[in-house]
Amino acid sequence: MATIQQNSDFLFLFEAAMTNPNGDPDQENKPRMDYETSTLLVSDARRKRDCRDFLKQKGFQIFVDTLADKKVPVSQMFDHICEQWLKNEEKFFNLLEQNPDIKSAWEQLVEANQESAFQSYQKAKSQTNDKKKKQALTDFNNLFITEIVKRSLIDIRLFGSAMAVENVSRTFVGPVQMAWGYSLHPIELVKSNTITSIMNEENSTFGKKYKVHYAVVAHYGTVNKYSAAKTGMTSQDLEIFRKALVQGMMTNQTDSKQGQTPLCYLEVVYKTSFDGYLGDLRRFLRVQTEENRPIRKLSDICIDFEELTNVIESMKQSGYVDRVIGWFHPFADRRYLIHLPNHETVDLWEQLTPTEV
Repeated sequence: MATIQQNSDFLFLFEAAMTNPNGDPDQENKPRMDYETSTLLVSDARRKRDCRDFLKQKGFQIFVDTLADKKVPVSQMFDHICEQWLKNEEKFFNLLEQNPDIKSAWEQLVEANQESAFQSYQKAKSQTNDKKKKQALTDFNNLFITEIVKRSLIDIRLFGSAMAVENVSRTFVGPVQMAWGYSLHPIELVKSNTITSIMNEENSTFGKKYKVHYAVVAHYGTVNKYSAAKTGMTSQDLEIFRKALVQGMMTNQTDSKQGQTPLCYLEVVYKTSFDGYLGDLRRFLRVQTEENRPIRKLSDICIDFEELTNVIESMKQSGYVDRVIGWFHPFADRRYLIHLPNHETVDLWEQLTPTEV
């Protein structure tokens, strides 16, 4: 399947009710906040972690992962992934036959008549004092890991990875980039001294639970067609990402995350001839609240999309926008989401079935 050929801007909104969407370990795990404006903050890493965890549960292989339930450095994961391929001789040599460049790099790297691909590779790694061998190893590793990414590592195809690995010079810039999320209105922390037990590996300690009363949080992101060409991200990968973004949040039902609900996903897909972006779509949203009224649910605010709708229509008339797709929680009260842009409806609750393992 071909890589995506169009740039996109996307907007992801979720509700947070009596929950802690993104605790700050440097602040007793309190919700991340801009205290001067009472704005709730949520990192992009939190969203990507939910996506990765969900994709792993569904049977996809991911790179930013654990081994034996332990965090490992990138170099160790790289070695683990390569070993899986090299020890499967049929799979590895089929890959070489399908990719002349990798086959040529392999032949430059290893000596003939070695016992196995894995042993040949290990021997080549031990000979990197030889400058020529070292360069041959780097050349092979760059081509090899790129092909592995395209075939079986969906999280790098989506989010990229800095390969801080010896004898690898290639870096993958993620086609999908997300900004930190923030609440579209001021929020209040729950005033509570509730004590919770925190289980560690060898003992348990006590700490406080911190939650927010209610927030509508918005993330903004982009999809870049040029980066997609380098990681091999396809239109099918993009469909998988959309579902993982929504369903990953629903699956992450820990004590601190209980109360998070995906609200909507909007994506502006540009024409293949357009290389730009509208930029942060959140700046076009207007939120109405009643003064001095506590915000505890969606009906206590009103999110107006009128300016965003007008901007999208203007971009359409200029010939830059191909289409707009959207998903809204089927039971969200649309009375408080007004002047929405026209869009093609997608079902992001539909079951995600892996097409690769």
